Amino acid sequence: MSLASSHDAVVIGSGHNGLVAAAALAKAGWSVVVLEAEDTPGGCVRSGEVTLPGVVHDLYSTNQNLFKQSPPYRAWEEDFERHGLRFAHSDTPFCNVFEDGTAIRVVADLDRTAAELAQRSPADARGLRQLNERFQDFQKVFLPLYGHALPSAGAAGVLAKGVATLGVERTLELAGMLLGSTRELGESYFETPEAQALLTTWGLHMDFGPDVSGGAVFPLMETFSNIEGGMVVAEGGASKIPQALCAMIEENGGTVRTGARVTRILTDGGRATGVEIEGGEQIGAGKAVVANLMPQAIFGRLLGDVPLPDEFEHKVEGYQHGPGTFMLHLTLDGPVPWAAGADLADFAYVHVPPTVDDLARTYQQSLAGLLPDSPLLIVGQTTAVDPTRAPDGTHVLWIQVRTVPGTIAGDAAGEIDATDWAGAAEPFVERVLHKLERFAPGVRERVVGQHAMSPVDLERHNANLVGGDSIGGSAHFRQNFLFRPFPGWSRYEMPVEGLYLCGAAAWPGPGNNATSGWLVAERLTSGVPWKEVALGTAATGAVGAALWSMLSPSGD
Repeated sequence: MSLASSHDAVVIGSGHNGLVAAAALAKAGWSVVVLEAEDTPGGCVRSGEVTLPGVVHDLYSTNQNLFKQSPPYRAWEEDFERHGLRFAHSDTPFCNVFEDGTAIRVVADLDRTAAELAQRSPADARGLRQLNERFQDFQKVFLPLYGHALPSAGAAGVLAKGVATLGVERTLELAGMLLGSTRELGESYFETPEAQALLTTWGLHMDFGPDVSGGAVFPLMETFSNIEGGMVVAEGGASKIPQALCAMIEENGGTVRTGARVTRILTDGGRATGVEIEGGEQIGAGKAVVANLMPQAIFGRLLGDVPLPDEFEHKVEGYQHGPGTFMLHLTLDGPVPWAAGADLADFAYVHVPPTVDDLARTYQQSLAGLLPDSPLLIVGQTTAVDPTRAPDGTHVLWIQVRTVPGTIAGDAAGEIDATDWAGAAEPFVERVLHKLERFAPGVRERVVGQHAMSPVDLERHNANLVGGDSIGGSAHFRQNFLFRPFPGWSRYEMPVEGLYLCGAAAWPGPGNNATSGWLVAERLTSGVPWKEVALGTAATGAVGAALWSMLSPSGD
């Protein structure tokens, strides 16, 4: 069959990283087409009216701090604003509530947050300031790595500069802290169980149960980036982000096609040369195919007949997903009546754990396939940040329930008999609302609209969310940093020439960081062979060569 059309690059999937890659390539003069299976672009960055007309909910992700700080947003801020993307900001980013009717409030001010902790324990306030010093060290040494491919000359250079600034001993102490669990992080700096839970809760936004090593990084980043800058959401809905990116692609000559499900990646002589979409149409890619997909979809479904090294196939089979997520979208006719104080209705997030041990139990129950008896509720009060989402007097709640099993083996509470989500979703919503009611008496009376999405629903709407895994693959150390998605394949190039991976399965992993798409486009437009990018200059060549020797599958 002849090719219907041909482009320099074909991007499979319109998640934000795929769109960023396409926009950067289009801006560089490449002819590019994005192919999206669903009817609406955006992947997990989407909004919609799912409860009542005129009420806009972020369907999946809502906190856009990472995107606002990302390389493409900083580079194209004027373009984004011109195409309608603006951010609504909250100086009251998050708080945790507890069984005794109290809360700990984290605001965009270190002194005020320390004063809040001091009311409960002066030692906790001191611990917060000490941990902030560690965060400042982290920003000097390790945070810059998130903007570079791993391994690469750029990464080696920023790491060497950071170590020179901080010193080897202090850097090693920091690294040791980051390799610890979220429970260890909390216990090292805070005296009270409540303050410890403040950190540990952030771990379950990812797939870090309280006792998983390496979990300390994300809570450190989230807690103190919120203290430094608050939290933002996209004004008018998360879909404003992909809409702006699509507009940028099209104004630079690119194309975004929805309802175009890719069924096969075409190859010739071991090189990716294009794709075939449902219905048989074939589209050529003269320079690159960029896949914003999970590895199993690429190598199990789209490249099923292409021979691959046995070792690589084993790595694909071993790619691990984390526990599932359950989403509950609510519309209320009044603010949430939090028992800990009416002011909590102004916070972007209210975490309802309430203790570290609760979180540990929830995580273990999910891994065992059990519906948790008291799951973590991450309550996003969207209209507190962006009032444009709903008519006056109406309030939007975004509740992410973490963690839950993708496949149900039973119920930890012994109350729900169903072992499939079709039967379990409705009683599980009742469990979620019952827990919310304990911390906000009377909230159920204010619900005027609701929409639930189980792990099965999440995967049906977005095939990358395997088993309802909202982070696109476990972020545990064995599958993170240099090891994402697999050891030896962390630099976006895949073993089929001309095929590149971006998205949550690629470094720096999940979250709306927009970085892997940016780095893939940077690699493609630089004209520099990837090995030279990795090895770099003489100053960092030794580091790069050592890393290359350890991680390159061919050893060259």
